[in-house]
Amino acid sequence: MVKLVSRSGRTRGSAGGFNQRKVRAYNERLVLSLIKRHGALAKSEITKRSGLSAQAVSVIIRELEKDGLLLKGDPVRGRVGQPSVPMALNPEGAYSFGLKVGRRSADLVLIDFVGSTVRAIQITYSYPMPDMVLAFAVQGIKDLVQAIVEEGRDKIAGIGIAMPFHLWDWEEKIGAPEGTMAVWKDFDFAEQLEERAGYPTFTQNDGTAACGAEISFGRGIEFSDFLYIFVGTFVGGGIALNNSIYSGRTRNAGALASLPLPEPGAEEAQLIDYASLYFLEAILKERGLDPTLLQQSSFDWTELGDVLEEWLDKAAHYLALAIANATAILDIEVVIIDGTMPANIREKLIDKVRLAQEQKSWSGIATPVILEGSLGAPARALGAASLPLLVRYLLDQNMLLTHM
Repeated sequence: MVKLVSRSGRTRGSAGGFNQRKVRAYNERLVLSLIKRHGALAKSEITKRSGLSAQAVSVIIRELEKDGLLLKGDPVRGRVGQPSVPMALNPEGAYSFGLKVGRRSADLVLIDFVGSTVRAIQITYSYPMPDMVLAFAVQGIKDLVQAIVEEGRDKIAGIGIAMPFHLWDWEEKIGAPEGTMAVWKDFDFAEQLEERAGYPTFTQNDGTAACGAEISFGRGIEFSDFLYIFVGTFVGGGIALNNSIYSGRTRNAGALASLPLPEPGAEEAQLIDYASLYFLEAILKERGLDPTLLQQSSFDWTELGDVLEEWLDKAAHYLALAIANATAILDIEVVIIDGTMPANIREKLIDKVRLAQEQKSWSGIATPVILEGSLGAPARALGAASLPLLVRYLLDQNMLLTHM
């Protein structure tokens, strides 16, 4: 179960962007969560799935409709009886910001209640510094709020933040000058953003947030258990068990970058050293090519030729090894791979991972199915944006299992 709290624990009035009911009752959260998972539902179907009485469901729906969180659909006529009226989430019922702080870029997204992106902006950099990212986020929030009609601006649930934990531990690989990243150790980014932006903040590891986005908005909802792998500048991921995120004791489960690898002749090799864009950048530098090409949306990665193939082969080999290790421990049924690369390159990587998987010994364990993620680069920011909506309105997936 994912447990998230605001930095301050405060509730906020209209000045802070949230003036509806401060804490939704369990049954209201249940109804909203069932509709979010299954789509528009009639009262009779909600009654059936929730286990609540028809009268209770009617009262809840009236309240949620009054609060602007639900919308009535067109009546659907059945063979007998009165037509049923499906209830759906109102996209304008709530909004949320998501901030992804990455090693090479930061993304800010504004989503509505159904998870659709209203607006998104990005900055790129050589390495992240807190003051720079904070300034980008604060100004970006002021700008993106303008995309919401004035009467809807008090429906902003908060700001979700997806960022790597212990950024300072990766200083050398990020390419920052020695000692530069130490400033992150004592900088409470979430607290600073909450104070300056005026909305509650909720923080999660970036890989875990991307995994959560795949569950909320992608194909992850189809599977009970899966390993999620996100290949960005670094490689990361998340773990879904029983249809819900498993965060672990320190909220860092799925920290694949740190996975030790048996690499002959290498000292203390980790998955990040081969299955990440950091490794591809290193190869490009070694060949005298510009690594910033990878950050240019117009650049065709296939022009890298043999360099790209070398990276894909190496990354696929070690990703398949990581998948085998995870499967031996967790008995996962599915692996979902996504990343910040173009879709055609991601497809090639996944094909090579499948091939590498076939060449490994799977004696004693069942081979998981490897699938392509559905969200791509925005996954981490979308996952971050889902956090305030989850905290304010919805139930954790574990709580939903008995109502499916």
